[in-house]
Amino acid sequence: MIDNRMWRIIQKRLGYNDEEMEAFRTNPRNEHVISKGEELFKTRFIVEIVHAQGCNSRHKVGDKIYLDGYGNLIKEQNPDKICIFALSSLSALIFTTQELVYAGIDPNEMRFKSVGCIDVGLKCDGWGKVVMKLSAEKAKLSSG
Repeated sequence: MIDNRMWRIIQKRLGYNDEEMEAFRTNPRNEHVISKGEELFKTRFIVEIVHAQGCNSRHKVGDKIYLDGYGNLIKEQNPDKICIFALSSLSALIFTTQELVYAGIDPNEMRFKSVGCIDVGLKCDGWGKVVMKLSAEKAKLSSG
């Protein structure tokens, strides 16, 4: 059960007025998701480039992209440039891993965890192709 203090924190974070917050609280799904927030907070997603050819953003095999459990890029841990066409293909994958966390399932148990950028590659009249594989780990939280 979520206490009133946590509901106020959520309300402030989402910028809801009292009426909007009441509507938010009436959906039982929202309480369940918020109750799993600590698990998401302790999760970090790592996206590793496993294939790269002709990438204009110069992604290469072994490069990694880091996101927190909420799906936010971790600025300090990422390359200076990340291709938007690669990022866009990650959204459904991140959403799915979050759903697994909400259900109490280790996201690394997901069977299909690779995606590619939307470029079709040189052989199919595009420029390049990047393929990425997702994994999850417990975040290394700082004490300060």
